[in-house]
Amino acid sequence: MRTLLFMAIVLGVIGIVQDCSGSSSASMMKIENPPTKPDGSLSFLVVGDWGRNGEYNQSVVAQQMGRIGEELDIDMVISTGDNFYENGLNCTSDEKFVHSFSDIYTADSLNKQWYSVLGNHDYRGDVLVQLSPALRLIDPRWFCMRSFIVDADIVQIFFVDTTPFENKYWTETDHHYDWRGVAPREQYISNLLKDLDFALKTATPAAWKIVVGHHTIRSVSDHGDTIELVDQLLPILKSNDVDLYVNGHDHCLEHISSNDSRVQFLTSGGGSKAWRGVYKPTSEKLRFFYDGQGFMSVQLSQNTLKLAFYDISGDVLHDWNLTKELIIL
Repeated sequence: MRTLLFMAIVLGVIGIVQDCSGSSSASMMKIENPPTKPDGSLSFLVVGDWGRNGEYNQSVVAQQMGRIGEELDIDMVISTGDNFYENGLNCTSDEKFVHSFSDIYTADSLNKQWYSVLGNHDYRGDVLVQLSPALRLIDPRWFCMRSFIVDADIVQIFFVDTTPFENKYWTETDHHYDWRGVAPREQYISNLLKDLDFALKTATPAAWKIVVGHHTIRSVSDHGDTIELVDQLLPILKSNDVDLYVNGHDHCLEHISSNDSRVQFLTSGGGSKAWRGVYKPTSEKLRFFYDGQGFMSVQLSQNTLKLAFYDISGDVLHDWNLTKELIIL
């Protein structure tokens, strides 16, 4: 019933793309009352950079996600992008959707709502396909928008479309990127940053604030820091006391703490192909780095947050807790 209600809300708010030739536009829609436990707590898994038809240990990671998801009684799953390699999806009947998603994440515990952002590899395909509600008719777990907000009372999760920020994607000639709904770029980014800043400033004071994007802000791995996000997005996160910035893009697991703000930078990009063999020192506080495959969990109550990183055996590689004072309104 909850899934049907969610689908009804989504189908009523955004336009349905029937095939691969439609058009769409981005907006920061708020999705209220996602599935939570009776006590208001919320737990979820985070995985990124995964869609490879089960190869590169994607299926093994998925199996462990199912096991940990059952142990933690998760309420949803977050994907940090690069959902389908190498070049996104071509149309709503693209077999990669089933072979890389529906046929891989089959555990009962993963039969929850998936909230996804787009990565740069997704932009190489037909972007409108991944945004299309038609995919939810194939697998109702799927939900993807450019930027949106999930409001679960104790936490507000802000999903941000980070691919348009990177200068190189607009100039490189090796790949084609689907910029429909994004160009003109300057206006798109300006509106997105204004919308995000306003949403963060008007968020429930007592709620945890989590921002999800595909690209790194701080990273010691292959891609390193994304300068455009450091310059444009990070100041907004700092000024609005965001607790976590969660991303993929670098195919690893890592936790870095900001030197001058509350923000924790968390990379969960180990959903399939990994092991880049690159380490770039950072001036920020590196708490954990694993150049391999795996995923992350987050457990939230009103004043406690617990996160953990797991490898392909489901073993905990790193865990960390954060508390905040209870705000009584």
